[in-house]
Amino acid sequence: MANVVKRVLSEGFRAFFLGAAIWAILSGLIWEVWLSGQATGTASDLSGLSMAPHLWHAHEMVFGYAGAAVAGFFLTAVASGRGLVIGMLAALWLAGRIALWQSAALPPVLVAAVDLSFLAVLAVRIGVQLVKRPKAQHAIFLIFLGTLFAANLAVHLDWLGLWPDGARVGLRIGLLALCGLIVVLGGRVTPGFIRNAMNRAGHPPEALPPVTPRLDRTAILTSIALPWSVLLPPFTPIIALVLAILHGLRISLWRPHWSLRDPLLWSLFAAQGLLVVGLALFALAGWGIGDEVGALHVLGLGGVGGMTLAVMSRATLGHTGRAPIVPRPVAVGYGLMILSALTRWLASDLLYGWYDALVLIAGAAWIGAFALFLVGMIPALTQARTARPAPPPPPPLPPHMKTAPS
Repeated sequence: MANVVKRVLSEGFRAFFLGAAIWAILSGLIWEVWLSGQATGTASDLSGLSMAPHLWHAHEMVFGYAGAAVAGFFLTAVASGRGLVIGMLAALWLAGRIALWQSAALPPVLVAAVDLSFLAVLAVRIGVQLVKRPKAQHAIFLIFLGTLFAANLAVHLDWLGLWPDGARVGLRIGLLALCGLIVVLGGRVTPGFIRNAMNRAGHPPEALPPVTPRLDRTAILTSIALPWSVLLPPFTPIIALVLAILHGLRISLWRPHWSLRDPLLWSLFAAQGLLVVGLALFALAGWGIGDEVGALHVLGLGGVGGMTLAVMSRATLGHTGRAPIVPRPVAVGYGLMILSALTRWLASDLLYGWYDALVLIAGAAWIGAFALFLVGMIPALTQARTARPAPPPPPPLPPHMKTAPS
């Protein structure tokens, strides 16, 4: 057992991807029980919370679950860490979850300080690493991490009685910051994975996804602006719709049909496709068309949940030396995440008469997706690295590129 703990704390993705998945299940179960009680008139006792249950639920999805998933990615791709560093950050994250759960018994200032310390220390860790080893392409991650911290601060300012609208504003800024991060990360990894797959199949360069620097820069700048537009409500739906169009165009250029043969690829496209749909629905809701809560859940469940599940899977396989072949249970989990997002949207927008049942189905699908992730990925997350498989041989050259023997 001691060896397993030591191994889990040896790399950021191990500790935080495990923590994210476990908390997604536990917090999801708590929310399901509470919703079931509301539907049947036997409400569960959540007296340990100092805030309304729905605010705790939203906070723990944006800053609890997603905060851990983002930390696992940052501590692997941007700033490495070992043992003590990973353990300290994991302890801070866990302390935040406990402080929120028992917030009614603790001073609000202490709850805020404990919860906010995790993102603050993570940002310092990444900032120090970037100073030591500057990488311009990673600096943008600090922008999104700073936005997440500011969003969480706004929520706590509300709970401290200092900003009456802070929770509503902060939760939306935090969720949209995660969406912006997906736009940036998706643009970096998705076309590259498709190019690799097409190269292995021997496709000529002109058939590969094109490089579109202007479109990419415009999408990135828009994704940075979107969270802060919440402070200027008239502009929020405009920016959301612009980003939906820009990122939708990018996805269409990445040869999405090539993803259908590989769950590790189609899960990336599915999540980003739901992100685009969610942004469009969010924009329409801002103009009074459709339900904003339904749109936010498409973004949160389909976009953020789907993308983090896909990235956690691929990163875990890659960084433990395993072949990029997703276990079958995890692939089923990708499908459950899509079901969760669509069912939750239907509950708010089209089938409100079935609201209670559909919301519970959406929650069960969310829990099932992460349970299957753990079933498929616990061996990789807790066991030693395997020998990295040999790369496949290069594809044969097309006949017109072969040279005649001299």
